[in-house]
Amino acid sequence: MRKQPGYTIMLAITILATLAALSTVLPQASASENCLIGYKAHCPFTPVSTLLCLVSAGISCRIRSKKFKS
Repeated sequence: MRKQPGYTIMLAITILATLAALSTVLPQASASENCLIGYKAHCPFTPVSTLLCLVSAGISCRIRSKKFKS
């Protein structure tokens, strides 16, 4: 059975949001200031931005699983 086009789009959103969450916690020596946790991270709002990205990934995953049931 072929997946619907919306399934692929939602899967891509889930993957991109998860990768964005992972990239926010990466240390970066050239960062201008410390993040809220206390180290120089890729994103200065590291715990908040990571949670927002993970929540958006979870929501898109939930929508994908509910809307595109096999």
